[in-house]
Amino acid sequence: MKKGIHPEEYRTVVFKDMVSETGWVGRSAAVSKENITWEDGNEYPLIKLDVSSLSHPFFTGKQQYVDTAGRIDKFKTRYSSSMKKK
Repeated sequence: MKKGIHPEEYRTVVFKDMVSETGWVGRSAAVSKENITWEDGNEYPLIKLDVSSLSHPFFTGKQQYVDTAGRIDKFKTRYSSSMKKK
């Protein structure tokens, strides 16, 4: 491995799968703006995941419906001004 390209400081964080509403504690160097109080009573940075092995159809064996309408509307409102210029 190349030296100096990997983060030095890992910290304990909570990963939360937003589809299955499950979470787990792990270590990461990812930046987070939100915190959550975990089951052990400590507060950790929260990293939200759209898909993990707990919700991906490959691992679960079943398709889950994900409401993307809110995301699509948010995208359209954000980029509507640039789309009208064309």
